[in-house]
Amino acid sequence: MKKTLLATLLSLSSFTALASADLTSLIQQDYQQHLAPLFKHFHQHPELSHMETQTAKRLAKELRAAGFEVTEGVGKTGVVAMLKNGPGPLVMMRADMDGLPVQEKSGLPYASVAKQTDWDGNDVYVMHACGHDVHITSLVGTARRMAAMKDQWSGTLMLVGQPAEERVGGAKGMMEDNIWGRFGQPDYALAFHVSSEIEAGKIVAVEGSPYSGVDTVDITVHGIGAHGASPHRGKDPIVLGAQIVLALQTIVSREIAPKEPALITVGAFNSGTKHNIISDKAHLQLTVRNDSWETREYLMAAIKRVAENLGRAAGLPEDKLPEVRITDEPTPPTVNDIPLTQRLKKAWAANMGQPVFDENYKRLGMGAEDFPFFTTEPYIPSTYFAVGGTPAEAFAAEKAGGPAVPSHHSPLFKISPEPAVTKGVEATVIALLDLMPKQK
Repeated sequence: MKKTLLATLLSLSSFTALASADLTSLIQQDYQQHLAPLFKHFHQHPELSHMETQTAKRLAKELRAAGFEVTEGVGKTGVVAMLKNGPGPLVMMRADMDGLPVQEKSGLPYASVAKQTDWDGNDVYVMHACGHDVHITSLVGTARRMAAMKDQWSGTLMLVGQPAEERVGGAKGMMEDNIWGRFGQPDYALAFHVSSEIEAGKIVAVEGSPYSGVDTVDITVHGIGAHGASPHRGKDPIVLGAQIVLALQTIVSREIAPKEPALITVGAFNSGTKHNIISDKAHLQLTVRNDSWETREYLMAAIKRVAENLGRAAGLPEDKLPEVRITDEPTPPTVNDIPLTQRLKKAWAANMGQPVFDENYKRLGMGAEDFPFFTTEPYIPSTYFAVGGTPAEAFAAEKAGGPAVPSHHSPLFKISPEPAVTKGVEATVIALLDLMPKQK
């Protein structure tokens, strides 16, 4: 009887031989037979943050079927799957599971029409508008491949299905549920995000910070109410609030070094009830971003200084100065461990070829991630990389004046699942094999 392709590959002793064309072929085969329908299932059944009950249940079922010991309900709806395979390091790979309250308008034949009751009791449409369906499908593909290749590596593999990334609380919740105490603290931690800004089939691994830290800040601007025809009898919080909005921008443009990433966005400005009434209060809602804790501390102090002193300039008494409040726990920036990232980039280049890297990618936004709650305290060397999800022809069409490539969180968002999922699995497996070599 002839050996199957899988059995032949598993008999090879060389990682390099396995993690090349043969590994790619095996992953493609698994995608066609198993991962493609699984991706469509996840895409059509998204669930909101901390409500991922059915998603977690299906993910746990898939990981158990692959041979992992699985624990559910970690940090509410989180999933932890363990596969012990002899001596060696403990390595964690994380995938987030939650969808967004967005009505899908992508036009895909398998578009989500799911609805769910949200945290405030509203019935909303739900969509995987950020690619988390790619992440969990790839996690399953990674589990299946690593289980089939147990004679090629040694150590303990931890796969984590994390809830509530979109609300920046899922990783923290799993840490509060003592994930390291219960399952072991990883020696290395990995994660990836599919990106509509990167060509499908390519990867990006930043030697530094791929995602920013974020603070949610509220400013209450007090005033003294009056008739709109008699502004001299009051203190107008809308005028003062507008001055604060404009002055906040000079913190970034004139106080932060030009090449130091920093951002202050006022996302909401609410005040007043009627045309001819000067209100006695205004409310500003800010998102504040940074790539270092030092910059974050400066931004927080500067926002308070600007708001309070503009209140003084407007003639407000000390007990009515604007109040600045940080309304959510700060999320630290995601910072890749440089030696680890360089090591993995060498492994990826050796096994997938240097062209696998998107050399034209530039990080232009300051999106945030809650992954660093896993890796900051205590410090765990980690790499958070990106996998492309948009075909090259879509970028070419956009450049030629055609339709724009939809961004993440857009109702038009769509990913080419096959190259995204398969490249995610391949890059992850190569990284894991490099970090957990077979013990001799």
